[in-house]
Amino acid sequence: MTPYEPARASDVLHQRLHKLSGFRTQKYSFLPKTVMHKSKGFCTGEIVNNSISALSDNKTFVLAPYFDNRVKNLIRTIGIVPHEEVKKVYCLFCCPTGNNIYVSNAVIDLHEDRFGFPYATADLVCMEPTNCDPQYVSFNWFPQRNAVLLPRFEIQNRKTADSLVDFTVCISTMFGDYNNVLQFVQSMEMYKLLGVQRVVIYKNSCSQLMEKVLEFYMAEGTVQIIPWPITAYLSVSTEWLYSHDGTQIGYYGQIAALNDCIYRNMYRSRYVLLNDIDEIILPNQHPDWKTMMQDLQEQNPEIGVFQFENHVFPNTVFTSTGIPSWDTVPGVNILQHVLREPDRKEVINPQKMIVNPRKVVQTSVHSVLQAFGGSLEVPMDVAITYHCRTPFQPDLPRESLIRDTTLWRYNSSLISRVNQVLQNIPSLKGKR
Repeated sequence: MTPYEPARASDVLHQRLHKLSGFRTQKYSFLPKTVMHKSKGFCTGEIVNNSISALSDNKTFVLAPYFDNRVKNLIRTIGIVPHEEVKKVYCLFCCPTGNNIYVSNAVIDLHEDRFGFPYATADLVCMEPTNCDPQYVSFNWFPQRNAVLLPRFEIQNRKTADSLVDFTVCISTMFGDYNNVLQFVQSMEMYKLLGVQRVVIYKNSCSQLMEKVLEFYMAEGTVQIIPWPITAYLSVSTEWLYSHDGTQIGYYGQIAALNDCIYRNMYRSRYVLLNDIDEIILPNQHPDWKTMMQDLQEQNPEIGVFQFENHVFPNTVFTSTGIPSWDTVPGVNILQHVLREPDRKEVINPQKMIVNPRKVVQTSVHSVLQAFGGSLEVPMDVAITYHCRTPFQPDLPRESLIRDTTLWRYNSSLISRVNQVLQNIPSLKGKR
């Protein structure tokens, strides 16, 4: 679903090895000390569990606060702010016992990739008060003010999961009454064949038929839906680059959603995949992600970010006949599309990623912006990102496309699995 854009100079820079900068570590070392104020009734504010919440200025938006002790004991809140109107924000903490308010001045760390839009993803970073272990945090524009009515946000990642799943796929964002049902089901079943245990989808809108498909996968336990009502707060663009058209944030706030998904799954999943629903990180030398990542990690023990080159397989060029029983299901049949566009000399292919979330600080769409450790560009003979979408080079003759049938290794299993899903969703039975 992400536009297939040419790599920019900043993307090329990001594709090199990344380390958490000394400046940034120093910056967090000099966070203001928390100052204690006493106030009764602070803990009675409403607890907010929305995926996006507007603060009182209606310009600053909070996704969720996360406990982050990788450098210091910090509370890192994923937010969205107008980058030219950033103002002081204070974190207000309440300990589980007593009536003391702890106030910390937030460092507002803007993510550098906003692609020209007025609003940017930001981390609101506050020192956690010692000997407190607060469960909630509130936000205010002043260090001292009656805080009784301030909404409270539960601090996530305070407790870690008993065990990690191996792979979680983060999909952001589903919008525009999305109805590519067949390709969605095929992607989901391919992810499962390759080793996924959880798929997290930030959903703004989709068709009624797609809702039924999502309900099936939620009941199965594979899909987790995060409601993503960003259109209630901001004017969103369907493009990645700002064109001075009055919109406020790019691609339905995709970057904010990706960062939230990283932190949401930091202690739930061994690896997180950042790709779109029309993309599959497809191994060439291994049967699945687990064996591939075991080899890659063993060869590169310090690496936490693995980047896979994106290759477009035009959904307008067919290489096989379809399956008649799928003909009435709306969407693309990826098994018919195994011709990929050749590389262009002047363009660096974008990449999608498999990351160790515990080593990521901030991410963009095609590269990680800040991380502990380095990143690795995985050679395409090991794996690629299979991206079945409208062509990026529509004028290429068919003979210029490259036949790549790696996907067909999974033909038998994939067809069987898709048929089973279609049989189990009543709304799709009638369409077969």
